[in-house]
Amino acid sequence: MKWRRSLLFGLLAIFLCSCGTTVQESLKVTPSTQNYAGLGKRVVILPFADYSSAGNLETAYRRNLLVAENMTDQFSKYGFYTPVQEDVFLYLVDHNFISVVSYKEKQQTSLDYELNQEWSDAMKSYLQQYADLTRQNTVQASGVDSLGTHGLTQQELIKLGRHFSADYIVRGRILQYNDRQDPTWNPAKKGLLPFVAGVSSKVAFGQAESDKYDELNTTVSGFGDGALISALTDGDLNHALGWGVFGAAMGNMAHHSGKIPQAVVQLRVWVQDAYSGDVVWSNRVDVKTSPESVLADHQHDALFERATEEAISALVDNFAQTVYNVPPPQVRPRHARR
Repeated sequence: MKWRRSLLFGLLAIFLCSCGTTVQESLKVTPSTQNYAGLGKRVVILPFADYSSAGNLETAYRRNLLVAENMTDQFSKYGFYTPVQEDVFLYLVDHNFISVVSYKEKQQTSLDYELNQEWSDAMKSYLQQYADLTRQNTVQASGVDSLGTHGLTQQELIKLGRHFSADYIVRGRILQYNDRQDPTWNPAKKGLLPFVAGVSSKVAFGQAESDKYDELNTTVSGFGDGALISALTDGDLNHALGWGVFGAAMGNMAHHSGKIPQAVVQLRVWVQDAYSGDVVWSNRVDVKTSPESVLADHQHDALFERATEEAISALVDNFAQTVYNVPPPQVRPRHARR
């Protein structure tokens, strides 16, 4: 009786101690421990040209916003001053460098609604085609001929730099901003059951021509694995059939498990002298980010945020090393580069 009372008091204490909130803080700008290479210098960051063809106008805007914010943080880390992004955007609009397009898509509200319903994959594919066509027509009706960017003459660059009293102008391209499945077979990431069933299926059948056949192959491989376990233990035929059915069920479940999302971000950046328009530095980076284990965060927004931070950090660090001879930053621990 006493142990029940003690257990009740213990659970009550845990419940009372659990009241409150959990707060996570992340200060993005960490000053460089090497030196302030850009102290007293000003950098104008222009909107990146988006060639990724991922999503719609709204997601393109969000993508560019995340890139610009991280670019601002990384240049601030080295002591560079950056004008307010809204001021730069207003200047570009006022001088007809870019056009403002609304991404409110009232025409396809019903299509977006239907895409979230329980339609078959084939039906959703057709609905998605119509939704994409509607977006394309909306963009064309708004007067936007392409999703790239317009070139700037030397005089326009110098005028832009003079307006913001800038030393450098940063331009770039978003080449890839896509999500896919991580091809790794690491069981710590994929899970033990999908690893075993998946390896057996690939070894036995290779790459299937469709997801349907891939599921069938995994199920058959699971049956074979179960029967093999029985053969290596007691060799009883009835047990082999039972283990085979169990293995087939586990193989089918494994086919729908073990998915590892991966965020792919590829950027090209140019830094131009604001007084002459000459390119003083350029580089390209390709970053692929996926969860470190099955227990890590698998949400796409977190993966893309991390991939974007890593990509722009690598680019700006390389710029500081190349132009200002700043020593390379210390490599962070592996767990911090998830």
